[in-house]
Amino acid sequence: MKDLLLIALFAALGAGGAGLLGWPAVRLLRRRSMALSLFCVAVVTVLAVVSGTFAVAQAMFLSAHDLGVVITVLAMAAVVSLGTAALLGRQVVAGSRALTAAARTVGSDTGFTAPVHPLGRELAQLSEELSATSARLAESRGREQALEQSRRELVAWISHDLRTPLAGLRAMAEALEDGVAEEPDRYLRRIRTEVERLTGMVDDLFELSRIEAGTLALSLSRVSVYDLVDDALAGAHALARQRGVRLEGRQVEPEPVEVDSREITRVLGNLLVNAIRSTPQDGVVTVSARREADEVLLSVTDGCGGIPAQDLTRVFETGWRGTAARTPRPADPGGRSDRPEAGGSGAGLGLAIVRGIVEAHAGRARVHNVAGGCCFEIALPSARS
Repeated sequence: MKDLLLIALFAALGAGGAGLLGWPAVRLLRRRSMALSLFCVAVVTVLAVVSGTFAVAQAMFLSAHDLGVVITVLAMAAVVSLGTAALLGRQVVAGSRALTAAARTVGSDTGFTAPVHPLGRELAQLSEELSATSARLAESRGREQALEQSRRELVAWISHDLRTPLAGLRAMAEALEDGVAEEPDRYLRRIRTEVERLTGMVDDLFELSRIEAGTLALSLSRVSVYDLVDDALAGAHALARQRGVRLEGRQVEPEPVEVDSREITRVLGNLLVNAIRSTPQDGVVTVSARREADEVLLSVTDGCGGIPAQDLTRVFETGWRGTAARTPRPADPGGRSDRPEAGGSGAGLGLAIVRGIVEAHAGRARVHNVAGGCCFEIALPSARS
């Protein structure tokens, strides 16, 4: 037992000396190549084994022949160990370089291209994370491009819509100023109409900016869907009568919801205005409300003839008007106009506001085609009993 303890002591002293010499080298190489660090660790390990074995052999007073045999065995083992460490280091470096080259493709138009070279488990996991990150970046870039395109379209439409009524206002003001207006009262009524439309456009822009900035303040209260629909129908009645469109409330269930009644009434009002303007004379616009699971679905169905399939996904985008949208004409000083005087600003903001308000209530808005028209649906969380 005493001999074993002595052997352990000599072996520890020999190996410890090699370890103490190797530790500074390992620390100095920690910021260098991983292959060099692995090789350094292997060298320290081999030196520790050789030093410990040699110290024990010297303490045991081995013969020159036996000592030579031990040294030969240790030398062969060291060669094999260091060679294996070198090969492993090369593999790690090759995988790291391949992954570094592949990382340059993150966020590119072609997407992340995974290395063909086989990787270790850790590097393979890193490659998977880079692939997922690249996919998220591509998705984010797509959303940013769509948003930028939407903003450009909005600026173009708003610029045009502001220029048109302003030109009409200037013409009518000049006519009044020069005293050439035959019916000044009619000119004043038209000026008031255009000013109200411009005011509505500015209000819509302000509302949309609050929605996109996340600063829309909601005053929630428990209210019946029946009352919301009734208020919206009452507000759209004048426009419907002017356009010769019949409004109907079908299967409106008095389900309770906890919403900002003013904002949801505006949502329904925007949907009704769009539906009435898109429905031909003598057509019908229907409103319904029902409960499905934990949601209350409100739908507005019109007779617009349907929306092209390629436009269904863009309906709620800011500034979208569709291929059939008409550009507002300048105000006619004589009082004639092809636009209704009620309703929203006509700047392509109504449906974007609808989606923003509904999503602020943790709901969702969608649209689909039906026979002869389309159906806009908003889903709101049902109030808890």
